[in-house]
Amino acid sequence: MITQRERAHLLKKLHIKGDPLILFNIWDARSAQAIQEIGAKAIATSSWSVAAAHGYEDGEKLSFDFAFANLQRIIANVDLPVTVDLEGGYGQSPQQVQKTVSKVIEAGAVGINIEDQIIGQKQLYSIEDQCARIKAVHKAAEYASIPLFINARTDIFLKTDSSHHNDNHLEEALRRTVAYAKSGADGFFAPGLKDPTLIKKLCALSPIPINVMMRLDMPSSKQLAEFGVARISYGPGPYDQTMEALKEAGRNVLSKLYNREAGE
Repeated sequence: MITQRERAHLLKKLHIKGDPLILFNIWDARSAQAIQEIGAKAIATSSWSVAAAHGYEDGEKLSFDFAFANLQRIIANVDLPVTVDLEGGYGQSPQQVQKTVSKVIEAGAVGINIEDQIIGQKQLYSIEDQCARIKAVHKAAEYASIPLFINARTDIFLKTDSSHHNDNHLEEALRRTVAYAKSGADGFFAPGLKDPTLIKKLCALSPIPINVMMRLDMPSSKQLAEFGVARISYGPGPYDQTMEALKEAGRNVLSKLYNREAGE
C-alpha cells in the first residue's frame, strides 16, 4: 500500500510545466471516488463546493471541525494523493495556521491551498505577513516529515475584473510568487487570471509551478499547457455542473409526473 510520504512525492512530481496536472475539484467522499474511478491522478477539494454541499457560504463559514471530518472521509475512501483547499488556514496568525496544517497532515493530506486574502475582509495579507504564514505551513510539514505540496494562492486577480488586468497586477503577483517561494511554497495559484499574455509571463518568470483555475473564456487546457502552466483546477465548476444535472434530471421526472396527472 502506498504511504503518505509516497503520495506526497507523487503529487509534487505531477506538477510539470507544459504538462499540467488536471484537478476536477470535489467536495465529499463519493465525488472523490467518482473522480478517482475515471482515472484522475490526484484529488483536490474546493472549499466553495464543500461549503455549498453542506449548506454554507465559502469563506470559512463551515467550521474547521466539520471540514476536517469531511476531509478524513475523503482520504479514507480514495487511494490517490489528496490536496485540500484550506482557504486562509482557519487562523490569521502563523501559530494558528501551523496547528491547522498539522491536523490535516495527520489526516493524510499531502497538499494544501492557502490564500493571501484575509478572511472576512477585502484586503490581502501583506507579503511579509503571508510569508510568515507560509513558513508556518512549511514548519508543520517538516515536523511531520511529509513533503507537503504548499500551493500559495493569491487573490490579486479576483479583486479586479479580468478585462482590466494589466502588468501592474502581474508585477504584484511576481513579487508575491518570488517571496512565497523563498518562504517554502511549492506552487503559486492565480485564480481569476485569464489573459494569455499575462499567463505566459507569469509562467516564464515564476520560480515555482503556476496553477490557474478554469473559468468561462479561459484558454483551452492545451493552450495553457503551451503557456507553461503546471496545474489546472476547476474550482466550484464541477459542483455547479453536478447541481445543474441534478435539477435537469428532477425536472424531467416531475414534468412527466405532472403531465400524467394533468391528463387523468
